Amino acid sequence: MTGFDYATAFTRTLGWVTAQESVRLRQARVAIAGLGGVGGSHLLTLTRLGLGQFSLADFDRYELHNFNRQAGAYLDTVGQHKLDVMARMARGINPELDLRLFPAGVTTDNLVQFLDDVDVYVDGIDYFAFDIRRAIFAACRQRGIPAITAAPLGMGAALLVFTPGGMSFDDYFQLHGQSPTEQALRFLVGLAPSLLHASYLVDPTQVRFGEQAGPSTPMACELCAGIAATETLKLLLGRGPVRAAPHGLHFDAYRGKLARTWRPGGNRNPLQRLLLNLARRRLQAKPQPPSE
Repeated sequence: MTGFDYATAFTRTLGWVTAQESVRLRQARVAIAGLGGVGGSHLLTLTRLGLGQFSLADFDRYELHNFNRQAGAYLDTVGQHKLDVMARMARGINPELDLRLFPAGVTTDNLVQFLDDVDVYVDGIDYFAFDIRRAIFAACRQRGIPAITAAPLGMGAALLVFTPGGMSFDDYFQLHGQSPTEQALRFLVGLAPSLLHASYLVDPTQVRFGEQAGPSTPMACELCAGIAATETLKLLLGRGPVRAAPHGLHFDAYRGKLARTWRPGGNRNPLQRLLLNLARRRLQAKPQPPSE
């Protein structure tokens, strides 16, 4: 077995980053909460980029319905903890990784420890986990940590970056005090104001906010990982433009389109309020399955 050598393992990154920047990536710590669809891909992509330290949280185990999109989902990992599997996979790339593991997931009790010494937070928790997501983004802002969310939508990815000096997550999405269904709608419309993915949803019956379920693709998760890792690199190395919220980015591979959005006021923006009203009407209408 060939021994591991960091410089050799990640030498092909040089050219896109300098040798000095590679050292910075190796010394940086990224926190990822949730290691499922996007979170697992985030971890492996950032590990292959040469990141050397992670704080990782997930309480869930793999099930068969994870197979269509989750990096660690295999027949021989069904029933295993996602955190253990993904940590093992990441260490298979770089056995020198410094990993802090949180098997209970992120809670209000361990949030401070989870974000300790963290340079960038990358969101990977379940779409519908709004309370803890709000708490994490608020804590990042308080501690001066940039926070990234990349949403897998259809066959594309929608990106928002929240910087400590910019618009906050809560101010942008306006989730506080809303019902679970309304929070889900506001999160969706806020993530992707361009709604590039909406035109090719062939079976709306599969979007079930009441059951906290919806369709997904592996392409979207991989696109999210690539986009989020690129923003992480720019934040850590201090180069390249970072367009923070209320600016957003949505790339849809199915439609071959890229949309750059700007929503001052977030979901209070008049265009957002219009989109939310349209989304509410569509949700209230009885969806019809596709014709045979």
